[in-house]
Amino acid sequence: MAPRKIIIDTDPGQDDAVAILLALASPEEVDVLGITAVAGNVPLPLTQKNARIVCELAGKTETRVFAGCDTPIARKLITAEHVHGKTGLDGPTLPDPTMPLQEQHGVDFIIDTLRSEPTGTVTLCPLGPLTNIAVALERAPDIAERIQEIVLMGGAYFEVGNISPAAEFNIYVDPEAAKIVFNCGAPITVMPLDVTHKALVTSARNNAFRAIGTPVGIAVAEMTDFFERFDKEKYGSAGAPLHDPCVTAYLIKPDLFTGRHINVEIETGSDLTLGMTVADWWGVTDRPANATFMGEIDADGFFALLTERLARL
Repeated sequence: MAPRKIIIDTDPGQDDAVAILLALASPEEVDVLGITAVAGNVPLPLTQKNARIVCELAGKTETRVFAGCDTPIARKLITAEHVHGKTGLDGPTLPDPTMPLQEQHGVDFIIDTLRSEPTGTVTLCPLGPLTNIAVALERAPDIAERIQEIVLMGGAYFEVGNISPAAEFNIYVDPEAAKIVFNCGAPITVMPLDVTHKALVTSARNNAFRAIGTPVGIAVAEMTDFFERFDKEKYGSAGAPLHDPCVTAYLIKPDLFTGRHINVEIETGSDLTLGMTVADWWGVTDRPANATFMGEIDADGFFALLTERLARL
């Protein structure tokens, strides 16, 4: 089979960086057509820079990186330096990128790519707030039916919220964008906190990254060393969850995950539950299913895949 064509939409973020590295290390399964940056974990000037830093770390300087939207559709930007550090990639010391940022706007790149590639052959992989994807759908409604699949990290059901009591960060930052995406009609697969909180970087798993001994392996270990201090304190867990690489791992080895095809609606009107992914896990409404909402992960298989692929770079 030919590799699956993907666009990674991202706000790096240490876990975003690992997701990008996994994709770039897996050309047999995925063909990264481009990376679009969005404001989220840190502001856009840093997310587009971080995306290029990661490409250079991987030795994939031919990868095209585009800057997208710098603010949510209807709200002020909320960032997460308290989790990711002031750069978004705190932990390792990585050089500033020398590869260029593409001149085209990320939203235009998404639209043009979906229009130029055959229908049903491009998968969108959002790892941050859904602003770029929603703006593209609003500007060019014709692209919705051309999307093969949207595989995103965001939302929660059993794990409820990580930025508010009810909402996961990526959805909370731009709930209006999330509502547009979930209502667009394209096939959607969701990696919520319910899955990603089971993908914990324990000491043994992080030691395996470090033992790779390459700049990539050491940098990933240093990223997760930094990243985990927040989550271990917050959740009392054995390590930090690696949220975003679940998206890439699903594209490479989908049988690592199990879930249900259900209805998911996004709350945009309530101050109390703003950004909540109202997932009809138990099928108690008659609302039509619009997303495959993952619930379980084979964590050992996930980390085995991740370690093996990172060692290729």
